[in-house]
Amino acid sequence: MSLLHLSFYSAFILSGLGLAFHRTHLISALLCLESMMLSMYLALSMWPIENQVASFTLTPGLMLAFSACEAGTGLAMLVASTRTHGSDHLHNLNLLQC
Repeated sequence: MSLLHLSFYSAFILSGLGLAFHRTHLISALLCLESMMLSMYLALSMWPIENQVASFTLTPGLMLAFSACEAGTGLAMLVASTRTHGSDHLHNLNLLQC
């Protein structure tokens, strides 16, 4: 495994661990999700270059578009939950009360 692959894998794993263990605010969960998407984007961008395959060059752009949509939706949910509940703490959000 090269140093480049190790850095992508470790960034993704650290983001996943941050999402699993530091879930106090909704904004921190969204930041962890965005860092996971960024590491996946970088890995998908480097993969066609390493393998000299031209057929997968549009995949990172498509994933980046979905990532932007996910970020916009997450920020809209953050604003809506802050307006209704008064804060972005995840322990205030209960699915049974919706």
